[in-house]
Amino acid sequence: MKSFFQFLSEAQSQASMQAKKLNLKSDGHGGWYDSRGEFVAKTESGKLKFYNKGERVGEKDVPGDAKPKAPQAQPAKAKAAPQSEAPKKAKASETDSGAGVDSDTLTVAFGRFNPPTVGHEKLMKAAKKASAGGDLKIYPSRSQDPKKNPLDPDIKVSFMKKMFPDFEENIINDPDMKTIFDVLVAANEEGYSNVSIVVGSDRQAEFENLATKYNGELYNFDLIRVISAGMRDADAEGVEGMSASKMRKAVMDDDFETFRKGTPKTLDDGDAQSLFDAVRQGMNTKKKKIKEDIELWEIAPKCDRKGLRENYVSGKIFNLGDVVENLNTGLVGKIIRRGTNHLICVTQENYMFKSWIRDVMEAVVNYPGPSGVSADKREVGTDSLRDYNMSMTGTSSIRNFINKYKAKK
Repeated sequence: MKSFFQFLSEAQSQASMQAKKLNLKSDGHGGWYDSRGEFVAKTESGKLKFYNKGERVGEKDVPGDAKPKAPQAQPAKAKAAPQSEAPKKAKASETDSGAGVDSDTLTVAFGRFNPPTVGHEKLMKAAKKASAGGDLKIYPSRSQDPKKNPLDPDIKVSFMKKMFPDFEENIINDPDMKTIFDVLVAANEEGYSNVSIVVGSDRQAEFENLATKYNGELYNFDLIRVISAGMRDADAEGVEGMSASKMRKAVMDDDFETFRKGTPKTLDDGDAQSLFDAVRQGMNTKKKKIKEDIELWEIAPKCDRKGLRENYVSGKIFNLGDVVENLNTGLVGKIIRRGTNHLICVTQENYMFKSWIRDVMEAVVNYPGPSGVSADKREVGTDSLRDYNMSMTGTSSIRNFINKYKAKK
């Protein structure tokens, strides 16, 4: 039989492991503080019990079911989304197989994955580690255009599940999850009390500011944490330097060898070639013709910062009143201010966000897909469908084909 001290030691160890995953610091008496010195949790029954984010060091503890404080800074005209009355998810009991895991916390990763790379695998592994055995959901964005998002969502998810089989069940293909706000609102409605968002180190501040800014308005969480998946260096070799921009550039250069280095070993050469071809097709260009159709800064701005900067300063792109999409969060808004290297935008619902010019693109509304032809013009028996099929097969005329097989009288 375990002694009381053994039981206490094991319980504290479980809580300590979970706190370590969330980068919390102990006060030595069962209390836990975040990096800003805010009291956020206590050790109870071997698990972390989270408190509302309004509690400060030195103040009296706030009950766990107290209403969270609304954020201090909010847009004057901001509209609140309807709140769900769904009950909170119950915490896993100590007798469950998930003992020590707080099922009130959801860990999420939201990104473009266009195309997916070995760098994204690093992100997923970091998210799994941060979840500490709890719920984990990975949401690919829904954007599609021939420059920065050549893969349509369904094809993208299909390749992701082949490339990352360990996360097949965690990758969510949901057409309603277009922005990080959609993900957070859905998590709140599902009853999660806390959420952890795992992102690349270069996007941590952006997600933290945005997610916490609207807590208490769009959604209500006791605790929102934004966790870095590790440093990213665009000039580094290997996983740390791999990016979707480099992958798209490799397609632009018709360089399959470089492209292959950006895919995990779990993907065989045949599937890697299929992914390469899918990206090229999504760009709406023929083999070795991409350079003539699209400039490098349009496909991979991180690989041509000078070209991006020159076009921005000259006023050729991202002007006041233009509608743009943030490539990291999926938010779409109108530009209301141009900075030296950033934009201030407001969504249709009057929610404000800031974006670096390298992280935005002109918003594409109802992009019809790689065909470049809207659905109503691709109906069977129409001239538009015929023209589309001819363009996809490189056929310039069908007259010779018909005459060749015409029955001779």
